[in-house]
Amino acid sequence: MRVQELLRGMNYACFHPNLNSMACFPIHFEHPKCDVKLHVVPCLSIARPQSSRVDLSHHMRDDINKWAQNGQNPPSLVPLPLLWMSSVSLTLSDTLLDSSSHPLNTANDFEKHLQGLFDEVKTLISTGKKSDAIDLLQANYQAVEEQLDAGFLGIEEVAILDIIALGYIALGNSKMVESLLDTMSKIVDCLKDDEMLLDSVLIHMGSMYSSLEKSEKSMLMYQRALKILEDLHGRHSIFLVTPLLGLAKHLGSVGRAAEAVEIYQRVITIVESSHGADSLDLVLPLSGFGNLLLSQGKPNDAEIPFTRFHYILILNLYSRLHGETDGRTGMALCSLAHVKCAQGNAEEAIHLYRKALQVIRDSRYVALDDNIMEKMRLDLAELLHIVGRGNEGRELLEECLVITEKFKGKDHPSLATHFINLATSYSFSKNYVEAERLLRMSLRVMMKSVGPDDPSITFPMLHLAVTLFNLRRDKEAEKLAIEVLRIRETAFGKESLPVGEALDCLVSIQTRLGEGDDELLELLKRVLRIQEKEFGYESEEVMITLKKVLFYLDKLGKKQEKFPVQRRLSVLRDKYKHRVQY
Repeated sequence: MRVQELLRGMNYACFHPNLNSMACFPIHFEHPKCDVKLHVVPCLSIARPQSSRVDLSHHMRDDINKWAQNGQNPPSLVPLPLLWMSSVSLTLSDTLLDSSSHPLNTANDFEKHLQGLFDEVKTLISTGKKSDAIDLLQANYQAVEEQLDAGFLGIEEVAILDIIALGYIALGNSKMVESLLDTMSKIVDCLKDDEMLLDSVLIHMGSMYSSLEKSEKSMLMYQRALKILEDLHGRHSIFLVTPLLGLAKHLGSVGRAAEAVEIYQRVITIVESSHGADSLDLVLPLSGFGNLLLSQGKPNDAEIPFTRFHYILILNLYSRLHGETDGRTGMALCSLAHVKCAQGNAEEAIHLYRKALQVIRDSRYVALDDNIMEKMRLDLAELLHIVGRGNEGRELLEECLVITEKFKGKDHPSLATHFINLATSYSFSKNYVEAERLLRMSLRVMMKSVGPDDPSITFPMLHLAVTLFNLRRDKEAEKLAIEVLRIRETAFGKESLPVGEALDCLVSIQTRLGEGDDELLELLKRVLRIQEKEFGYESEEVMITLKKVLFYLDKLGKKQEKFPVQRRLSVLRDKYKHRVQY
């Protein structure tokens, strides 16, 4: 964020539901052409973990389909196994391995044991008995560990570890999941591809690695699962869809968009051939494909898959007598709104957002305080501010604040974000008095959960300094900016971008206070060094700071330093002039 923009009228809006990852978005009232970066609502990333030889996951798929219908989003492609056990007291005979270690009559016997563990842990967690679920998972883990120590490194051991790992995914214990995956990886490396259930285990591992943001390992698991399934069923089998979607997600995330596009198109062709052109199974690949195209700056291309996505949902929902009032329709409308916004069609995007919110709210598809609903309100508020309809946008921001207070309490840390958003909105309308009040409230809330030197508090502090500057209370503004600078230097280092932001703000304030030109020039040179490192020597940020540097060099009569800066600035001006003309 460029603080000089804030000092020229708060031309930045901060609309983000998570204080720990708060970001600022450029707002240009003079260009109401939807020049905005909106977050893409994540598509439902839902696996259909299935073995091509043993139907390990029939009931798991039913659970996953229910999550999809309820709008819930399992992490990455992992089938969230909400797990349990009917008896609190555990003995070793209660563990899955104790029964599976005996000779099995058929593969289906082992499948039933796996499904039994899955169902027990699922019920435990869903009924709030997480400690019992942990006991059950730990008992099974200890039993598997004994088998591993005895030299048994087969598919039974890794399949049980798979269910245990899925249980810990549901419990949010990422460290345990990572440890289990390390063990599983060593075992599967030694297994032949014709082992029963191996394809399902590999798909689950790929999903879990993805949830841990270990995309390279995730890709390796999906690739091996894909090879197994292709060898068994050919290149056009419906069994290939899950690993292909996992690969497409990875390739898109690492910038290999062309390869990801090919995979999404392949998946769409496979599903259409197997289930028809109007199958609900097309929703995932179409939404993933559309989001990829949006991320590549191709909104016109993205409209095609998103429109199909919406049509398929409507068609299928009508057949179930729900139609356009179903919450899933609202989610599809939200995706279309993203496309329209990226295309520059702000008015249609606003209409779609409002309709999506209304449908979801009326259908009670998602709770009012759910993060999905909050993000939709914030996205719409951001867009309304961009097109100059700040009052309407502010109503949505106030709605976010009221809902958070109602469901989380009046001192919850997340309220700070909403206070800051509202303060930014009021600054747009030049109501700096109200902006100051809200920013002080945000600081009060934050101070209850973090210390006075925590770097997170510097965000509202710097906004408050800008607001006080606009109220011409320069001494107070300077004091705050200096405090922000001190905290950020300690937290991020003296040459960091957050420090450069604070310095830039301080220069603007001290210029009006009449600080010495030499001191201000040194601060600006420091800002310039940081911007060159972070943005590049030919960035627009650097060009703006060079103008300030040149002003003070001229004022101080430093001709020898002035001419090189003039030449450099002239080159940058020509560059950006040609870019605009182009």
